[in-house]
Amino acid sequence: MTRIAAVDCGTNSIRLLISDITRTSSAPSGFTAHEVTRRMEIVRLGQSVDATGELAPDAIERTRRALRNYVNIMKFENVEKVRMVATAAVRDAKNNREFFAMTAELLGEVESGAQAEVITGEEEAELSFLGAVQDLADDAGPFCVIDLGGGSTEFIVSEKGEELLGAHSAAMGCVRITERMMPSDPPSETEIEIADDFVAERMSEVEKLVPIDKARTVVGCAGTFTTLSALAQGLEHYDPEQIHGSVLRFAALRVLLEQVIHTSAAQRAQNAVVHPGRADVLGGGAVAVRGIMDMIERHNGVREFVISEKDILDGVIWKLAGTLPVLK
Repeated sequence: MTRIAAVDCGTNSIRLLISDITRTSSAPSGFTAHEVTRRMEIVRLGQSVDATGELAPDAIERTRRALRNYVNIMKFENVEKVRMVATAAVRDAKNNREFFAMTAELLGEVESGAQAEVITGEEEAELSFLGAVQDLADDAGPFCVIDLGGGSTEFIVSEKGEELLGAHSAAMGCVRITERMMPSDPPSETEIEIADDFVAERMSEVEKLVPIDKARTVVGCAGTFTTLSALAQGLEHYDPEQIHGSVLRFAALRVLLEQVIHTSAAQRAQNAVVHPGRADVLGGGAVAVRGIMDMIERHNGVREFVISEKDILDGVIWKLAGTLPVLK
């Protein structure tokens, strides 16, 4: 058995997954992955990146503190190998050298030479797909996986274990939409209209590049989708087991989205299932989901999202496990 870790640093959050990898001939991949621990902290690394083109010093510091905590956990759990990926916020920032130096210093305590790496939108899409469909039946495909992040949203259509039929990383996410177009709290009708138009433009790009019409199952993953599922189910607390595999039907979801978009961050935060660090950007995420549904309805008969708690982190673990020369 080999204990490995994945860290995903996005625009809004930094997350950790530690898994035990065991060699077994009964698994098609030749190994199994058993989750040890999964953590998430809102650090808003992408704070103002869209406006300034740079990572804010206090955002880097928040991320450093969170990663310091994760490294301590990895050392306590005797992690042998780690991969950290960074996506939209770091990819877009002109001053990302400070960020990379910080990650190298901390991750080096776990594995010599380890540091964050910026992955392309294409690899982000591949990893998100690999993680999101792990628990879904093969015959439910082709799948369209939609990973809605803080700065970008990945759209991927494929069968399990096959080459991607199409993928695109759209430059929209809950933080980007909120900061750029919905700064008021709650947003004005004009701001919402501008945000709707922005999302529609991004969806016109997706329509040209991704075969949405081929998907039999549409999978939504990451914080906006999972939080909406918790709200739709009326959960008293955030419960990943009840959220994973749940279904959000478009007709009912549209009613919920209207409520989320027009309420204030303080009102959203009063619900125990909404993370305090997500309350102010959930409205922007809701606008994105509404535009995504509009696009799907133009090209596909599917009228529901299957919600996955698994995503790029699980994809990183799976890919990392496949590179291990010897599984003890």
